[in-house]
Formats: sequence, C-alpha cells, structure tokens
Amino acid sequence: MKLSEFKQRLTELNSLNFIQVNGMPVPVHFHITEVGLTTKHFIDCGGDIHSDRFANFQLWVAEDIAHRLKPSSLLHIIDLSEKVLAGEDLEIEVEYQTETIGRYGLTISGDNFVLVAKETDCLAKVKCGIPVPKQKIKLVDLTNGNNDTSCCTPGGGCC
Repeated sequence: MKLSEFKQRLTELNSLNFIQVNGMPVPVHFHITEVGLTTKHFIDCGGDIHSDRFANFQLWVAEDIAHRLKPSSLLHIIDLSEKVLAGEDLEIEVEYQTETIGRYGLTISGDNFVLVAKETDCLAKVKCGIPVPKQKIKLVDLTNGNNDTSCCTPGGGCC
C-alpha cells in the first residue's frame, strides 16, 4: 500500500485496526513509535545493484491498555514525517514485534489494515541457474461453450 492510499483511508476511518498475518488483531492500544524512510541499497548474488525505499511505520504495544491512537492523530504524525519522507509516495513497510521484529507489507480489508508477510527471493535466477517456473494459462473451449479446465504453459506447444 502506498502512503497516499493509506492517508486517504485514514480520513475515512473512525478507528485504527491492524490485523496480523495470522489473523489475530494487533492490540488496540498499540502506538506508532516511528514513521520514517528506510533505504536498502544492496547487490544481489548475480552482481546487480538495487535500491529500495519504503515509508516505515513501527507498531509497538505497551502496557498502557487505555491508549487508543486515532486516525487523525496518525495523520498528524505522518505530516510531521514529511521532513524525512520528502513528499515521496512510497510503499509502506510495517515493523511489528512478535517473536522478533518482523517487516510486513500492508493492505486493507474493510476497515482493517492487514499486515502482509514478505518473502525472500533470488533476484538473479537466470544468472544463478535457477529455473523460473513457467506460468500456467487456462484454456477455453469455444466450440461447445464450456470452459476447459486443462492448463498448459506458454511455448509448450499445446496452445
């Protein structure tokens, strides 16, 4: 989710709710302790250089169970962070601690923001000799009006 979409959704909500990857809610008394810019500048195993930039939110749960962060208060915190984010409309990455600090993507479902698991991947599959899975496509049988459920891969000669 981009920062602009997040901010727009905040204007439409009366309360803030985050859902963890496992479906459990983040306790409603969470804090956003940081809004910042995370830059990752790295080289992959194939020798190519990459740079990723994210708007980073840190969710933290304390013992002050009466605390409730309002959408308008979070908008104010984000406005203060513009000095660091420099007006860029970045993807949001959320830090949240379970067993260790996890980094998550963010999406929305109804009125809930949902933490999305991130996965590692090889960015140099061709250089590393790792086969790239072939994409499956669905065949449609137009002769009898039924959808044929068989699949094949592009370039496989069956289409």
